[in-house]
Amino acid sequence: MTQVKKAIPQKTGVEGLIELMDILRSPGGCPWDSEQTHESLIEYLIEEAFEFAEAVETRDRIGLREELGDVLLQVVYHSRIAQEDKKDPFNIDDVANVIIAKLIKRHPHVFGDKVGASASEIEQNWEKIKKEEKNRTSVTDGVPIALPALMQADKLLSRVNSSEKKLNQPQKSAILAKIESELNNEAEVGQFLLDFVATCKAKGIDSEAALRKAIRNYREEIKTSELN
Repeated sequence: MTQVKKAIPQKTGVEGLIELMDILRSPGGCPWDSEQTHESLIEYLIEEAFEFAEAVETRDRIGLREELGDVLLQVVYHSRIAQEDKKDPFNIDDVANVIIAKLIKRHPHVFGDKVGASASEIEQNWEKIKKEEKNRTSVTDGVPIALPALMQADKLLSRVNSSEKKLNQPQKSAILAKIESELNNEAEVGQFLLDFVATCKAKGIDSEAALRKAIRNYREEIKTSELN
């Protein structure tokens, strides 16, 4: 049976991408694209996000444009799948409207009556509004445990440092106390981390797993200090 060829979308930009995805997901489109789900596409969204980060870090302007396109494709793709849901359908316009409303609400210094906010005050107010919106009871809420360990640790510490309540800081090891004066810039810290991972590997220790375990313990310490 000969497949009937589809007409190439005439629209350009985001509208053209949305139209193209509609064609790929519709009957007579692409069998692979039409069978994908939110779950099956998760790995691609994560991968594209990291590839975009790499393009930023390497200052690759051509790659930056391409990887942003790949990330945008994932947003359009997931929105198209959501549109097909029989119980709770929504489309990309609904997605855009949600973030528009969120940004307006979280920028009272721009759209509301709050004035004179510094960058640090804006960040603190953002977290405060988010906490109220999502009814969060702990600074650990909303920090995904699936994040890479270093990113997760950084985000947790940022939450703790910006908290209005004094919370437990991680206990500094005796080893770090001896060498921290030697770590004064990004290059030195990066080399230290690389050397540390290599040392762990030589000892048969999974550094990612070790840090995740320490983070889990620290999460419990935070929650305990929040109760005091």
